[in-house]
Amino acid sequence: MSGGGFHVHGPHDHELEHAAQHEPKGLAGQLAVITAVLATVGAMFAYMGGATQANAGLYKNNAAIKKTEAANRWNYFQAKSSKQNLAELALDLAPSEEQKAKYRDKIARYEKEKNEIKAEAEKLEAESADWDIQSDAQLHQHHRWAQATTALQISIALAAITLLTRKRWLEGATLAVGGIGVALGVLAWFHV
Repeated sequence: MSGGGFHVHGPHDHELEHAAQHEPKGLAGQLAVITAVLATVGAMFAYMGGATQANAGLYKNNAAIKKTEAANRWNYFQAKSSKQNLAELALDLAPSEEQKAKYRDKIARYEKEKNEIKAEAEKLEAESADWDIQSDAQLHQHHRWAQATTALQISIALAAITLLTRKRWLEGATLAVGGIGVALGVLAWFHV
């Protein structure tokens, strides 16, 4: 309290001044800055982890769509094969050369259509496989981001324990685990 040039410290003020003067190298201040930096980097890593997880799901969905389209094309291929088989049977059973020529034309048409359908189905299967590969890569990257985020969260917890116990060696552990988290984030960034 102050009044008319007279200043009296309250018990709380005295404790704060004492802590500030006797705290080794401003441990609380250092830990506050370290924690803020770790939390900021951790938030960015968590965002990237969520984004890669969403991408993995979208890519897997695209793979499933392409796989379904390919299955539909293969079903159409089977239908054309069945029609071709019936035309071949009809060719064998046709009594006149005129009817046989009609069935030969149908067989040739079905064979041509089957080849086109087969090419489309194989292309769709390849696209599905590509989407699966991209999904797997995104999921791997998501795991790296999650590992990095977890390490940073552990580091933040260590900073809190350091502040409570005032053990300097725990500050080193905080920085080491935080460094591991950042290293894992760098690996995630470079898709390793």
